[in-house]
Amino acid sequence: MAKVLTSREENYSQWYNDLVIKADLAENSAVRGSMVIKPYGYAIWEKMQAVLDQKFKDTGHQNAYFPLFIPKSFFSKEASHVAGFAKECAVVTHYRLKTDENGNIVVDEDAKLEEELIVRPTSETIIWDTYRKWIQSYRDLPLLINQWANVVRWEMRTRLFLRTAEFLWQEGHTAHATKDEAITEAETMLNVYSDFAENYMAMPVLKGTKSPNERFAGAIETYCIEALMQDGKALQAGTSHFLGQNFAKAFDVKYVTKENKQEYVWATSWGVSTRLMGALVMAHSDDNGLVLPPKLAPIQVVIVPIYRKPEELAAISEKVEGLIKDLKANDISVKFDDRDTHKPGFKFAEWELKGVPVRLAIGPRDLANGTVEVARRDTLEKEILQFEGISTKIKNLLEQIQINIYQKAYDFREQNTFVVDDWNDFKAKVEAGGFILAHWDGTEETEQKIKDETKATIRSIPIDGKMEEGKCIFSGNPSNQRVVFAKAY
Repeated sequence: MAKVLTSREENYSQWYNDLVIKADLAENSAVRGSMVIKPYGYAIWEKMQAVLDQKFKDTGHQNAYFPLFIPKSFFSKEASHVAGFAKECAVVTHYRLKTDENGNIVVDEDAKLEEELIVRPTSETIIWDTYRKWIQSYRDLPLLINQWANVVRWEMRTRLFLRTAEFLWQEGHTAHATKDEAITEAETMLNVYSDFAENYMAMPVLKGTKSPNERFAGAIETYCIEALMQDGKALQAGTSHFLGQNFAKAFDVKYVTKENKQEYVWATSWGVSTRLMGALVMAHSDDNGLVLPPKLAPIQVVIVPIYRKPEELAAISEKVEGLIKDLKANDISVKFDDRDTHKPGFKFAEWELKGVPVRLAIGPRDLANGTVEVARRDTLEKEILQFEGISTKIKNLLEQIQINIYQKAYDFREQNTFVVDDWNDFKAKVEAGGFILAHWDGTEETEQKIKDETKATIRSIPIDGKMEEGKCIFSGNPSNQRVVFAKAY
């Protein structure tokens, strides 16, 4: 297989696009800004879904499903919410087409909807209209609901997985009796996302809150996890929102307390999307292709037989049959690539491109010597090991690879995180890329001016950041904590 990727050094954006397409993750569709997720890409998303879904259920949540279409009047009930999403909304105005006198398909103007429908960009409004019927008393709380769905946000500039007009995601929506319960829920889900990013995606993240300018539309507080990609740009990998009583008041969702008083409920929402697929690609991959953490790889081990004659393939197949059973018994996914349509070199390059963590090669000489060649995708190292006991060695190797991929990403982030106190140094560091820890005076005006001048935004106000007196990097006004600036996707 010939080299198919633009190098990261040459053009990072093109490298990413090449990789998503050539590794069979996704492709552009006939619909502007929308993508087709291909089977290999969807298999990774399914693994992500399975892990997250179990984590949601382990924290007491249930799955439900709500309509794709939202009455336009619902959006006007929460002013900041509609303002935040208005420019991205796709609107359904008619429910029928017809053929005109020239045989062209046209909109039937007699089929105009009485009320226009919004194709959901997010589901707070339709869900809170529903919750009004579900919540009557304190006995109905907390209400912990999640849905797996697609949403539409009419993005002008799109990129596969990172920003598309339609994407897949999960969105949690919960209702609580008290403010403290809702805040605890929002923080709990942030920690669920952080755990998933670090322990499954092998991607270190910073936990924090968003500045007012970057908050979710309609939220009192937005908690976030931010990751650093290999080109020095930040990527928001997940958010969890404390919504206060904004949506409860907008949709009149009240409950009767134990003291027989009526109170508005307290709300949260939280979500991650197929943007995580983009993060997974950009955080770890190299010029040879994907580098997948074993916990999320659809195929963790591929076995490539090296043979010339059918009887050699038969002998190799018999030898690895027990190994395949052992690996599967240990919940390790394995593929025996015995295709006779491609040579071993092509297969090696293909599975390297697709990021399979461990590749085994075995030929007649290995059969005679009782050995197998083991190649690891993360370091591209190869070694010859004894075949006996190989399943245990592979299991241990997969664990090592998971740790190594995380450590490499963590080291990269540490090497590209800078504490800055000088404005000119700040501008230079922003241009070069990375996380910049700098003082900010807390005003939206200063935040906007910094963004206008450098394209850097406040990615996170660290949750565990220590209080530290200083001067704002831009205005020179007093500040008591450093925040994280970066250019971002």
